[in-house]
Amino acid sequence: MNKLLLAALVSGALALPAYAADYTIMAPAAPGGGWDQTARTMQEALQAEGISGNVQVTNVPGAGGTIGLAQFVNQYNANPNALIVGGYVMVGAILTNASPVSLADVTPIARLTGESDVIVVPAASELKTVDDLVAKLKADPGSVSWAGGSAGGVDHIAAGLFAKTVGVDPTTVNYIAYSGGGEALAAVLGGQVTVGISGLGEFDAQIQSGDLRALASTGATRLEGSDIPTLSESGVDLVVENWRMVAAAPGITDEQKAAISADIDKMVHSEAWKAALATKGWADMYLAGADFDTQLAADTEATTAILKDIGLVQ
Repeated sequence: MNKLLLAALVSGALALPAYAADYTIMAPAAPGGGWDQTARTMQEALQAEGISGNVQVTNVPGAGGTIGLAQFVNQYNANPNALIVGGYVMVGAILTNASPVSLADVTPIARLTGESDVIVVPAASELKTVDDLVAKLKADPGSVSWAGGSAGGVDHIAAGLFAKTVGVDPTTVNYIAYSGGGEALAAVLGGQVTVGISGLGEFDAQIQSGDLRALASTGATRLEGSDIPTLSESGVDLVVENWRMVAAAPGITDEQKAAISADIDKMVHSEAWKAALATKGWADMYLAGADFDTQLAADTEATTAILKDIGLVQ
């Protein structure tokens, strides 16, 4: 073959773009929930931006994500094309379910999004401010009933940490777990409980209509477009945010982790991802690399401590 032709062919081959990685993303929850929405939003953004040629989403629900997590660890070891989404709820579920696997068994890549809880009371409640809630809790902790999500979840953790922060024994918190936000909302509106605690989306319509009064949000900053004060602004030095993350399989190489991290970094800075966050009202809490490892370890330690205080973990 002509040397010039060969050189041209080789040069052309080298100039071809590398094939984008194909990914399978496990959402360890049923379709429609926050983790499923996160996985499918990743799917759309990765493909729309050409970061990945083909992205599939699978659902493995159960036990706060720990069933899916165990399956992911066992089936996808050393697979650089497998990802799993998770979050703060999973940290607690691993502990309360005595899961045989934990987030230490996967390869954390990045924290992606987050949302604050809000603390609400019925419009007719005697509690007008966070100070009123603190005073009532200190006077008789059992008299304050909290309606929120699953036992050991973010809402429960936030209620326990609230009590601990204001000097009340967390084991005395009267927390009532509801399987769905609609049930918790009905309990608050019906005056069956003192306060409700959950994501803004669960209560927003009733706050806007005046049926509920929001006392505070649990985030580091106010919710975008909201006049609800944070707990910190209200004199309670506490921040609790329900974040979501993505992790890769165990056993991958440093080079493979770097390639996945680069893809996720491109995704979170893409217009498709930013537009999705704005549409869904998710806060951008992107944190990657060693910084995320440090934050994950701190959150795990704090969650372990409060779940022991509450009595859900020995």
